Amino acid sequence: MPSQIADGFLALTNPGTFLYLVAGFLLGLVFGAIPGLTATLAIALLLPFTFGMEVTNALVMVAGIYMAGIYAGSITGITLNIPGAPSGAITTLDGHALMKRGEGTQALGMSAFSSAIGGLIGVVVLIALAQPVSALALMFQTPDKFSLVLLAVVTVTIVASGSLLKAMTAMAIGLMISTVGIDPMLPVGRFDFDSYHLIEGIGLLPAVIGLFATCELIAQASVPGRSGIAQAVATIMRPRRKDFIPSRTLIRQVGIFTYIKSALIGVLIGMLPGGGASMSSFIAYAEAKRSSHEPEKFGKGSYEGLAASESANNAMCGGAVIPLLTMGIPGDAVTAIIFGVLLIHGLVPGPALLGSNFGIIAPMFAALFVSAIFVFLSVLAFGPIYLRLSQINRGLLYAFIGMISMIGVYASSASFFQMWMALAIGVLAFLLRTFSYPVVPALMGVILGPYLEEFLRRSLIVSEGDPTIFLRSPASVVLLILTGLFVWLLRVRPARRAPIIPRDGA
Repeated sequence: MPSQIADGFLALTNPGTFLYLVAGFLLGLVFGAIPGLTATLAIALLLPFTFGMEVTNALVMVAGIYMAGIYAGSITGITLNIPGAPSGAITTLDGHALMKRGEGTQALGMSAFSSAIGGLIGVVVLIALAQPVSALALMFQTPDKFSLVLLAVVTVTIVASGSLLKAMTAMAIGLMISTVGIDPMLPVGRFDFDSYHLIEGIGLLPAVIGLFATCELIAQASVPGRSGIAQAVATIMRPRRKDFIPSRTLIRQVGIFTYIKSALIGVLIGMLPGGGASMSSFIAYAEAKRSSHEPEKFGKGSYEGLAASESANNAMCGGAVIPLLTMGIPGDAVTAIIFGVLLIHGLVPGPALLGSNFGIIAPMFAALFVSAIFVFLSVLAFGPIYLRLSQINRGLLYAFIGMISMIGVYASSASFFQMWMALAIGVLAFLLRTFSYPVVPALMGVILGPYLEEFLRRSLIVSEGDPTIFLRSPASVVLLILTGLFVWLLRVRPARRAPIIPRDGA
């Protein structure tokens, strides 16, 4: 394994491969920094173009997008109080407060430095745990796999923000979309309404483009006039690049323990299917505030809070890749799309992937590591430019995205019908967002639905319809217990502890 990791880094010395990494990183910076565009959207748009790429170049490029996109969400959050991506929402609390105090350059520098530290720790943990977890996963039988996917489905649903009923509804919609088309175990069509188009099913790319790109275009088109982003920029600062280097005093003030603890929290949350960068940064921020000597500064301009949230959300990248590669379960929305990139190149995520194709995956690990270093270098190179990204003309930007999205769907399927499906799913996703239904559970339902159904039916076929088969395997029982435990800890217990607000006049 060490030699394969070394070969992965060696692959980046190829000028062509390195350029793909740099291009992906820059693309991730732009999409992550502009509010409304995310790393998820960037990789979704790139997905159809990976058809013609070598697998190494494709994986290296998406790794660069991933690491840069998660970090870049903090850029406009700090400067304009509008996070470019959900991952930068918690950072915005202290980052923008520092900006208003005239410490914006130091805030941006601390954000990049913390993200780099977190990203590096996340990749180190990924390299250390990927193959051991993969070897453990090889021991899983079909009932165990069903319980694992069930754990993922339940976890994604209960960690979604807002109403549990709405999250369950969104997950159900995704699961229903996954059932359209040919039955996975019998040569018959399902829910096709006698349409030869629907008999093919709804592809992953139309679903991704619809849920994210098309939905975002409709949402932006529904906003009257110019975006408030440009209006929020009263002046454009012209700082020197060296001003973005955080001082030693600030680094000591935050403390190395805060960086490491927050990064490990990010890795652990990333390994939890559906956790994501937002959840990682929130939990790390809350823990940093709990253990801080100056908790009263949090939310008012705390470098410690900013460092905790940024270390966690980039460390999440390494953690989220672990369940994807070892068990075939995406850790968040971005890795769900990376799942599609792997499938396009004939690589099926799961226990056997790292055993038989680790040499192919190793450059992706190396690219994540190098991208984490690029994060800090980027603020030195582009810090002054970050402040100008929000002034891009929205009309031209979203028109271009809409064109690329539809071309990408057609290129992947050669079907105008799939283009219409991407549009229809986009309208549905917009309606879900309008009524505060989370979209990520719907995407995860589309991804996990076929596995949930396949493992359930295979298990019941083996047991001749006896559902107790899921209680005969120790691994399956442990996973089912974990599912119930997560429901209790993340939903039932917090609900019971919530204060009861009396009605008026009570």
